[in-house]
Amino acid sequence: MKFRMQLSALLWVLALALGANAQQGVAQADAGVTAHEVVEATTSSVMAVVSEAKEYAEEDPERYYQSIQEILDPVVDFRGFARGVMGPYATSERYRSLDADGQAQLRSQLDRFTEVMRRGMVRTYGKGLLAFGGSRIQVSSPSLDEAEASRVSVEQLIYSDAVEPYVVMYQMGRDRSGEWKLRNMIIESVNLGEIYQSQFESAARKQKGDLDTVIDTWSAPEVDS
Repeated sequence: MKFRMQLSALLWVLALALGANAQQGVAQADAGVTAHEVVEATTSSVMAVVSEAKEYAEEDPERYYQSIQEILDPVVDFRGFARGVMGPYATSERYRSLDADGQAQLRSQLDRFTEVMRRGMVRTYGKGLLAFGGSRIQVSSPSLDEAEASRVSVEQLIYSDAVEPYVVMYQMGRDRSGEWKLRNMIIESVNLGEIYQSQFESAARKQKGDLDTVIDTWSAPEVDS
């Protein structure tokens, strides 16, 4: 149970960091870099940070969080991710249905929730990463037609003390410049994107649509089996 929670922590940070080792813009697509290669290279990069942090994270946690943040900031669309978690409360259709004041309020709420998600993920899940310094992580081989695809799923196996590895599926898609970006992730049949959105919608109903209160009291859900 504890391992499963730590696993979800590791995977969210690795997933959000996808693309960190391929920051050459369009060059990623031009060079024929596959989604599988992006996942594999970035996994190695992030885990190298984690390995080094074991020596100082307890005494200087902000240094560790900053190191993780430097990987995430250039490549993560935190605003787009936050909008997805807000689900029907932040759709284009809802935005267009609001008057000028309502639209301004929604933009402000999305800005605040983006920062809440950004800070919360780095700190909450950064802690879980420290438990995985020695884990063996294997990425499956890409299919022959991946170079021409706009969306693919990347399978990743994480080996621990368990008999069978944990299976993770990264659902990847290309952005307008051709770079591979994370769209969603499934851990052992648990769809994390749906879990986050479900929590937000449940909290919004409980607060009778008061999104400001939902954002102010938001905490990331824990994934367990």
